[in-house]
Amino acid sequence: MDLNNTKAQMRKGVLEYCILLVIDGKPLYASDIIDELSRSKMIVVEGTLYPLLTRLKNDGLLAYKWEESTQGPPRKYYELTDEGRFFLNEMGASWDELVEAVQMIKEHK
Repeated sequence: MDLNNTKAQMRKGVLEYCILLVIDGKPLYASDIIDELSRSKMIVVEGTLYPLLTRLKNDGLLAYKWEESTQGPPRKYYELTDEGRFFLNEMGASWDELVEAVQMIKEHK
């Protein structure tokens, strides 16, 4: 079994949740999202991020607005919708349950 592949699959499984966490509370440009994820050692490239942002927007969890930039073309800033905040809260509860379950298994081995 390939450990690196397993790690990559685990990261992909939580990436959507992490993106919503990063965007929560402040509109962010895509490169800001990548930077924030990278600081947390969740490495993501644009080719992975943009399709996820589009899907989250199409699902009604994100909205975006265009803002003029002093350094080039206008930038698209993403933010959570009300539905996105609700979804994030539900995902947080599910995440907490999952972490607790795994911790219990680890402690009782």
